[in-house]
Amino acid sequence: MKKENNADEVLKMSADKLMKIKDAGVVGAGGAGFPTHVKLSSPAKTIIVNGAECEPLLRVDQQLLAQMAEKVVVGLLTVMELTGASEGVIALKGKYKDAIQNLEKAIKEKPIKIHVLGDFYPAGDEHVTVFQSTGKLVPQGGIPLKVDCIVTNVETLVNIAEAIDGNPVTDTYLTVTGEIPQPITLKLPIGTTIAEVFRIAGLTDFTEMMVIEGGPMMGKIVEDLSQPITKTTKGLIILPKEHPLIRKRTLSFEKIIKQSKAACIQCRYCTDLCPRFLLGHKLEPHKIMRALNHIEGQEESMKMALACSECGVCEQYACVMGLSPRRINAGIKKELLKNGIKPEGPINNQEKHSLQEHRQIPIKRLISRLGLTKYDKKATLVEMDYSIKHVQIKLHQHVGAPSKPLVQVGQSVKKGDLIAGIPEKSLGANIHASISGVITEVSDSIAITSLEGSELL
Repeated sequence: MKKENNADEVLKMSADKLMKIKDAGVVGAGGAGFPTHVKLSSPAKTIIVNGAECEPLLRVDQQLLAQMAEKVVVGLLTVMELTGASEGVIALKGKYKDAIQNLEKAIKEKPIKIHVLGDFYPAGDEHVTVFQSTGKLVPQGGIPLKVDCIVTNVETLVNIAEAIDGNPVTDTYLTVTGEIPQPITLKLPIGTTIAEVFRIAGLTDFTEMMVIEGGPMMGKIVEDLSQPITKTTKGLIILPKEHPLIRKRTLSFEKIIKQSKAACIQCRYCTDLCPRFLLGHKLEPHKIMRALNHIEGQEESMKMALACSECGVCEQYACVMGLSPRRINAGIKKELLKNGIKPEGPINNQEKHSLQEHRQIPIKRLISRLGLTKYDKKATLVEMDYSIKHVQIKLHQHVGAPSKPLVQVGQSVKKGDLIAGIPEKSLGANIHASISGVITEVSDSIAITSLEGSELL
């Protein structure tokens, strides 16, 4: 009877922790923003912390691992408890020496180990991270859970540890870099405008400049700098409009198609260096490029685009003609999904390529190829109160349904108050006020404006 009571108590404690994570609005901070309370509802044997941070110029995870090692470990142990995992693996690059040193102290006598990765791209692709850390191949079209693994982001673990202490997600960490006086990593309220972020970083003149949200390989061009940062914003890179990376990103899809039809020489470098191809996935970008000129009867080649992770190796590093297989794949994928054609499931006898470990992309060489060497600088993490006066918090900044507003225009809120909840019977995440102030707008986002000198501040 005593053992049964203890088991019931453990289950109740785990349920309470999962509810705290749900209440706090924790989502995957390093990707699409999948609600963490749902992800942790599945059992797993191994939890892998993706600390690779392989996107060039970004500096968030490596600094959180170094400065908040104990909090990261608390978050990891919580995830292990909730999923029943017996092993935790922190995967990070060997060059993050401060992080490794501090983590070694924090994991002492705990069922957690450190796996040191090489300095290559894309070490942070979760299929690659799982293989490098465990030797297991995630099946094509599958997720790490298919091999009893869950991959989680560093900042997500920090947010989990905070949630257990009763603190909701109100801020995000991001690196601000590129054509600015000094690259910097900041902790800022969710909903801060991109223009305000750059002002804090010391830049106010955006003439002839463009911004990439995310990393230079997979990030997206942002044309409207009044757009807000979200729970998943990890980097903002500002570059001159004439920078080759920007010119390539702003080409129209029609022009990309024309270039590809005219200039692809079928060298197959895009395939030979494709990380998913090297892990045994049925994906050969050169065949997709070839099929553009002879679409009829090429359905099988076109369907391979569904296996593309859009990591950008093919277009930013491999293609000697400067073409964009990634954009081609993304466009084809969109059309296939729109027509109800879904990705294939696991393929028989999936095996890694014999040269997989010899075809990893060195980060320094990648940065040089991208024309970003002059921007490859430290971006020190600085935490302080920047007195943000206005935020615009999106209701849809996560996987699932948009959050449902729980406030009205004119209502006063304090930082941390719940302002939008998960719609009934839906996948989603709670959203909280990131500053104290008054609600000034409720639409597809919630605007909050602070009141100088009010009792809220």
